Amino acid sequence: MDKQSSEYLLVDGYNIINAWPELIDEAKKIDLGSARDKLIDIMADYSAFTGTFVVIVFDAHQVDKNRRTSYTINGVEVVYTKEGETADHYIEKVVDAIGRQEKVRVATSDWIEQQIVMGRGAHRISARELYEEVNNIRAKRQTMGKSKTKEKETLADIIDPKLKERLEKHIIDLD
Repeated sequence: MDKQSSEYLLVDGYNIINAWPELIDEAKKIDLGSARDKLIDIMADYSAFTGTFVVIVFDAHQVDKNRRTSYTINGVEVVYTKEGETADHYIEKVVDAIGRQEKVRVATSDWIEQQIVMGRGAHRISARELYEEVNNIRAKRQTMGKSKTKEKETLADIIDPKLKERLEKHIIDLD
């Protein structure tokens, strides 16, 4: 996590997937990997809109991995914990490292984890609260998109009327 941002959002990936209706449906209808990908896409949009540096942490403690893996996709850092390490433990380590110097929020509905990270300097946000934030941002983006399509889009629409008149005279003179 070497990205400079005014705010960090650490997301307990599976906790959020199991709390958001669209992600639970995705996991049931297709598979868990598809739900993970969808969460990453949603959080990439969130990050781009808000400027928040997002880290999504997935448990890999039941997988035969001796090393933690992480990669960045569309500006979101995605972390798979190593064998024997939970997402909660990883998030707590990060909060310990930066929670008192940076603005850090942790998205989880795990009450015990919320209490731990708050005691270490982070703010907590429940899965439901994050879902509402994401949906509010989606609504704002739709509104912005609609207003942009209503804006003038041709050169004739945005050009100074006097200049437009002069250009029209020259075009008529050429005919």
